Amino acid sequence: MSHARHFFSASYAEARRKFLDAAGQAGLAVEHHVNPECGMAGEKLATDVVRIGANDAGRVLFTMSATHGVEGFCGSGAQVATLQTGQGCELPDDMALVLIHAINPHGFSWLRRVNEDNVDLNRNHVDHDATYPDNPAYEALRDAICPAEWTEAARAEADRTLEAYRAEHGDMALRGAISQGQYVHPEGLFFGGHFPVWSNRTLRDVVARHAAGARHVGFIDYHTGLGPYGYGEPISDHTVDEPGHKRLKDWIGDEVTTTDDGSSSSAPLTGVNAVAIRDAAPRASHTIVTLEYGTLSVPEVLGSLRADCWLHTFGELDSDHGRAIKAEIRRCFYGDDDVWKTSIWQRAEDTQRRMIEGLAELA
Repeated sequence: MSHARHFFSASYAEARRKFLDAAGQAGLAVEHHVNPECGMAGEKLATDVVRIGANDAGRVLFTMSATHGVEGFCGSGAQVATLQTGQGCELPDDMALVLIHAINPHGFSWLRRVNEDNVDLNRNHVDHDATYPDNPAYEALRDAICPAEWTEAARAEADRTLEAYRAEHGDMALRGAISQGQYVHPEGLFFGGHFPVWSNRTLRDVVARHAAGARHVGFIDYHTGLGPYGYGEPISDHTVDEPGHKRLKDWIGDEVTTTDDGSSSSAPLTGVNAVAIRDAAPRASHTIVTLEYGTLSVPEVLGSLRADCWLHTFGELDSDHGRAIKAEIRRCFYGDDDVWKTSIWQRAEDTQRRMIEGLAELA
């Protein structure tokens, strides 16, 4: 499948063109949700949505790319492949497939994990009128996670602080301290926001409308950054005792992991997309999986995020240093080679097929 490279793109603008072209060639209508900001090259930003199947289908499978913008290269490639290969065109009766392309188009274009408000969409789905979840470990490590200077000496000192925490508390505890989500520092990493952001509202609107008549909802959310290179870890967005988790185990197999029992490469998180999906389709059953594709090592990936946070807080974007940081974060979240791209599409194709077959069996 060396041709898998043709599904993928070098930029958000190219990815959007490929998605729209593939939808047009398949004769599918596209709905456009235009983001209020502009892209890195001044381009218009939008979340584009395609539906295949009847409007009143009782079973609806969603796929979504670019929850974390710079991770959108992966999910966009899988969605373009679905359209170009026609995988989604022959669906079982009473089934629809909805492709949500670039839910965070700003982050995709600007090579950022976060959105235009420096908010991590996958931490934003909390009750913003209630007390926010606490993350005292982030507070203790905040200055080391994103130091005010990004010199070699400053990074070394910060890394020593993080390594000391890891040595005392363990690798997953450090990963959780950094990535769980925090709601105190708007300039910081993994900030969950203080209001429902544009991508949050758009996601809920899309799911509510397209699942309005659904009895059963499936959801595949494409991510990158954790795990072995090119491997797609199917992470259940359910606790181990929920029916959705059992369905994923039945449909996909024992490879399915969950943060609930510590089997996942991800730490437990707050305010995730699964909350929005359940809220937007309250009358349906939910079977939600995150496909997490490995890229580089965790220290490299977290290092690129820390550098990007520093750049947008203290640095100069239009500089050699800024461009180097942008190149590194892209490298850490996009395995831009044929082997990786082929692995992404093979796992995506297989998972999508299994989800469709599983949903078709539900009454």
